[in-house]
Amino acid sequence: MTSIKILEGIVVSDKADKTIVVTVSSRSKTKFKGKTVKRSERYLVHDPLNGAKEGDMVQITQSKPISRNKRWRLFKIQSKNDSIRPSSENVEKEDLV
Repeated sequence: MTSIKILEGIVVSDKADKTIVVTVSSRSKTKFKGKTVKRSERYLVHDPLNGAKEGDMVQITQSKPISRNKRWRLFKIQSKNDSIRPSSENVEKEDLV
């Protein structure tokens, strides 16, 4: 019996339909000097409801191949990103006279 892999990461991109890009960071020690190295890996994740947005903290789980590069599914959205992104409509422009 194999164990189900569940990883935690941050959504980097949600531009594609039903697909998000998640970055998972991990730390490990080198064999020679034992220095701590931070590594990050990007996964293409299937999001059928388009519920996750950029900046959200999510959990992903391994699944059968969905497409050429997608091997992961969205398991749970842990926390939403509440920061407001500035848009061109909200930004006040100064008159240059």
